[in-house]
Amino acid sequence: MKRMFILAVLPILFLGCVKTADPAPPCTDVLPLAEETEIIAYCNANSIIYSKDPSGIFYQIIDPGTAPHPSPSSMITVKYVGKLLNGAILDQSTTDYTNRLNLLVNAWQVALPLIGKGGHIKMVAPSSLCYGCSGVQGAVAPNTILFFDITLVDVQ
Repeated sequence: MKRMFILAVLPILFLGCVKTADPAPPCTDVLPLAEETEIIAYCNANSIIYSKDPSGIFYQIIDPGTAPHPSPSSMITVKYVGKLLNGAILDQSTTDYTNRLNLLVNAWQVALPLIGKGGHIKMVAPSSLCYGCSGVQGAVAPNTILFFDITLVDVQ
């Protein structure tokens, strides 16, 4: 009986000696200021006559739209295209896309209230206001600056 107990406990004791992989280092977002030169170069190369939001988003209001302007809890309907700065399309709506604004990336939460219903905005968003240092597996690399062209179809 004593021998069975020792044989049962022995493997458990050795498990503490097995080296596990080191945990991944913590993810660190790039500060918007560090990406500003690249964002300005993109805007200039793509004829975006920009304004800069304090958050670090560079934007051009093509059409200001009319009231109402969205709040974080608004349901918004948009048509959009999102691109990497190399021009590759990341995502786009083929039909109207509806969602609550506060469920979308921070860049949209900052920029869309700048326009009203029917408005149109182009923005270049620092990585920290999009998908940050985590990125999106297989779609967006960590710390990727993104361009969005958005028409705000409806606000509720």
